[in-house]
Amino acid sequence: MADTEQGTTAAAEQGEQTAAAAPVDKDAARADRKAAKLARQITAFARAHGGAEGQIAYIGQRGSRIVLVGEDGGWGDLVAPTHAIALSAVEKAGITVHDDFDGDFAAKVRTGPYEWTRMAGIQIGGPSGG
Repeated sequence: MADTEQGTTAAAEQGEQTAAAAPVDKDAARADRKAAKLARQITAFARAHGGAEGQIAYIGQRGSRIVLVGEDGGWGDLVAPTHAIALSAVEKAGITVHDDFDGDFAAKVRTGPYEWTRMAGIQIGGPSGG
């Protein structure tokens, strides 16, 4: 009878551990899927722009922003729900990641009329609401 009690107790403890681990595994799987989706988007951007480099910036509760700059000067960004997911996404995509958006990296960005109108047009007398 002692063998049965020990077997039952061990099985119950293992069941509790499995139940406790299930939400963590579900969250980890969700995070991995999100990172994989972001990595596909980063890879598509890189393919369309002859390669890409990036920089990750923490933006508070909203997560982290992945700024992408293509070899042709095109740029874009994505938002990941957490910094860990952003790091995983750029790692999966295999792009170079810079610590800061400065100097040589920032100089690669090419802006067009739309950006000038939206960013500085109002201050320098450009069209408003463009």
